[in-house]
Amino acid sequence: MNEFEQNVQSKRNDAIDSGIGFVASFAFFTIMFFVAVVIQYVAS
Repeated sequence: MNEFEQNVQSKRNDAIDSGIGFVASFAFFTIMFFVAVVIQYVAS
């Protein structure tokens, strides 16, 4: 067993971190989409 397996810095579940990352990126691109739709609607 190597040193990093014995001395774990974070014991959090990786699935939770992955889910948060997915939701954050999804929310960012959703906001960008709606901003673009509003700009297109106002410009036309």
